[in-house]
Amino acid sequence: MERIAEGGLTGAMWSITTNPFRTKAGRWTTFLRNLTHLRALVDRSGGFLRIARTHAEYLAARAAGAHVVLPSIQGGNALEGAPDGPASIPDRSITRVTLVHLTNSGYGTTSSPASAIRRQRGLTPLGKKLVEQLDAERVLVDLAHIHPDGFWDAVDAHDKALPLIATHTGVTGVTPHWRNLDDKQLKAIADSGGTVGIIFSWNFLDRPGGPRDSRMIIEHAEHVMKIVGEDFVSLGSDYDGIIMPPKDVRSGSTYPVLVQHLLDRGHSEARIQKFLGINALRVLQAIRP
Repeated sequence: MERIAEGGLTGAMWSITTNPFRTKAGRWTTFLRNLTHLRALVDRSGGFLRIARTHAEYLAARAAGAHVVLPSIQGGNALEGAPDGPASIPDRSITRVTLVHLTNSGYGTTSSPASAIRRQRGLTPLGKKLVEQLDAERVLVDLAHIHPDGFWDAVDAHDKALPLIATHTGVTGVTPHWRNLDDKQLKAIADSGGTVGIIFSWNFLDRPGGPRDSRMIIEHAEHVMKIVGEDFVSLGSDYDGIIMPPKDVRSGSTYPVLVQHLLDRGHSEARIQKFLGINALRVLQAIRP
C-alpha cells in the first residue's frame, strides 16, 4: 500500500495485484472480480473507507472523515485481456497502474532477477501502447519494478504534460540494488512533475554501517531531496506487499516515528508535510483534478 496523508486524515493506494500465471482473459476477469470485492469491502465499512478517483473526490472523502481508497493495479498485464485496454476499466476506477511487477510480461521486463531470461529488456510495442493508453485515460504510470531499459522507453512514450511516478522504491545513491532507482531516473520523474515514494522494505534500503531502524527510510528520502528537491519525494510504504519493514515502523500507526526522525534531523514542518502527503496529492490533482 502506498500511503498519502495530510492533516491527520489518511488515504492510500490500494493495489489489486495481478497473478501473472493466469491467461490473458483470466487476468482480466480476475481483476474485475477483485475490483468488485474491493468495492464491497468499502461498502461494508460503514463510511470508514471511501473510494476516490480524483483529487476532488479525495478532498470530499477527507471532509467526511473517511480513510480514502485510491484503487490501483500492481502489474499492468491484468489489462492484456481487456477489450479496449485501460478504457475498459469500469467507471474510471483505477488511478494508477504499475507497468510490470515481479515477472516479465507482454508489456515489458521487470527489474527483478527474472529479467535475466529475456534478451530484450525494454518495453514491447504493446508496453509503449499501454503507456499511451494510460495517459489518455489519465491513469498514473507507475515505474516501480521496471527494468531500466523499460523505464526509459516509458519516459519516451509518455505524455510530457503529465507526471510520472515510482510509488515504492529505494535509491541506488544510498543502496545499490536491482530494485532501486538511480539519480538519472529520479531526475526524469521530477522533470515530469511526479514523485518518488520510498518503500519501507529494509532489504532494499539497508546499507553497510547504516541505521538499523526506520532512519534507513529517512536516508533514502533525504537522497531524493538532495538530488531533485523536497517537492518530489513521498511515502511509499508497500505495507500490503511481501516486505519486512524496520521494527519501529511495522504498522501505519507508527508514522510519528518517521516524523520525529525528520524533526530531529532539522527538517521543517512544511518539508515533512510534503513528504507525508502534499507531494502525492499534487500529483493526483495534476492528472485527475
